[in-house]
Amino acid sequence: MKQFVLGCVLWAGISGAAWAEIKIGQTAGRTGAVAASVGEATTGAKLYFDAVNARGGIGGQPIQLVSLDDKFDPKLAAENAKQLIDQGVVALFLNRGTPHTQAIMPLLDQYKVPLVGPSTGAMVLHNPVHPWLFNVRATYRREAERLIAHLSLIGVDRIAIVQVDDSFGSDAVVGALKGLSSVNKQPLAHEKYDRAKPDFAPIMPKITAADPQAVLFIGSGQAIVDGMKALRATGSRAQMVTLSNNASSGFIKDLGDVAHGVVVSQVFPYERSIASPLVKEAIELAKAAKVDLTPSMLEGYVSAKVLVEGLRRASPQPTRDKLRKALETFSRYDLGGIEVSFSPSDHSGLDYADLSIVGPDGRFRR
Repeated sequence: MKQFVLGCVLWAGISGAAWAEIKIGQTAGRTGAVAASVGEATTGAKLYFDAVNARGGIGGQPIQLVSLDDKFDPKLAAENAKQLIDQGVVALFLNRGTPHTQAIMPLLDQYKVPLVGPSTGAMVLHNPVHPWLFNVRATYRREAERLIAHLSLIGVDRIAIVQVDDSFGSDAVVGALKGLSSVNKQPLAHEKYDRAKPDFAPIMPKITAADPQAVLFIGSGQAIVDGMKALRATGSRAQMVTLSNNASSGFIKDLGDVAHGVVVSQVFPYERSIASPLVKEAIELAKAAKVDLTPSMLEGYVSAKVLVEGLRRASPQPTRDKLRKALETFSRYDLGGIEVSFSPSDHSGLDYADLSIVGPDGRFRR
């Protein structure tokens, strides 16, 4: 009888381990200035997680994404991250914002937990290499430099810059200034706005007075929407351009009548290109879920795909340290037409950068 009871206990323990969920933690601005793009990116990640879980998860263990709202507040982002770590997540995932990621980074070292796919392209996340942080997108500097190069190529020389006055803005503008320098130019005007309380009323008349052909907006979500609308309200017809952190359908919707013609850089392939195996796969899952794939969804989808492959390599029973070591074995891992690589000395992942424009139908075109 004792042997029977012991056998039942052992079986129950093995069964419970086999079906234990792999918890992944996310803190991001589900409400607030970047809610639209955060929502889309999270939806994209869930598309892939759900597909993996439907096939049995990772060695029989389903993936559970635990998401907390940090309201786009760096202090709350760090508090949420600590709460998720205390709950036993194997990794943090797909947070949003440069100051927010910087607030989380000390916790990664302290608790030896990986952060995969932060939705920010700040150079500080790439160099120096952080042993627990794995990027899955190009840097903002690369994006900004690419935008300036494109504008110069089509004969747009008078370029103004409007940037958020924080670590994100300071980082991204380096790429823009480098791009201008490469064609022997300086910004026609360069203004900053406060991240916490953006006020464009005193800024846009100065920008318009400089008579730029194009204005590069460096910032996030609702603030950039308000800035672009404020520019148009002054009567300026300058080409408006911004970075991929605003590449969501929600951003276009919020822009309303001023959206047509806005240029937005992209860090993943065209979300409607079925010639890309990665995109074709994502489109099919999005269609089954009755949603339209967007650039932000694709970012979440790709980040989830990278994380899942890391978990597979860290199996059985993936741990935080096993996941970190597994991710560093990626060498030109094919996601479906684009390749991601990590090593102990390089956690940049991808370096893809392209441009899109909002068409008259309110959708991104390339």
